[in-house]
Amino acid sequence: MSDEMFPWRRKEWLELRKDFDGLVARVFGEEAKKDLMTFSPAIDVTETDNDVIVKAEIPGMVKSDLDVTLTGDVLTIKGEKREEKEENTADRHTIERRFGSFTRSVTLPRKVQGDKIQAKYENGVLNLTMPKIESELDSSRKISVE
Repeated sequence: MSDEMFPWRRKEWLELRKDFDGLVARVFGEEAKKDLMTFSPAIDVTETDNDVIVKAEIPGMVKSDLDVTLTGDVLTIKGEKREEKEENTADRHTIERRFGSFTRSVTLPRKVQGDKIQAKYENGVLNLTMPKIESELDSSRKISVE
């Protein structure tokens, strides 16, 4: 695929991002630069006849570090991934694992029964099964046009 279709892949864009990250680190400190590299989990929202199902990829987390809330029809997933502090005599050359907090919110396609949500975190994937509200199940009806 050409760089014309994806201009952010161009060398100029990558150099600009590198320069911007360096500027932020110089002005606000290295911690601010780390904040730019925040983690945002990939989320799938699907719908069956009776449920709204949300799957979020959150690898490397501990379920006690996850906070899931439903406010109206907005589902919010928050978490914090902590860096392991391991003293080692070997020099580190690269660190590509990300640490820090994240927040991800999605608007659900239907109203759900908040008190009947089932949540399971396994193998780095958070699965939420949310039963739809009964009135939402029968909300489709034929309208005659005169």
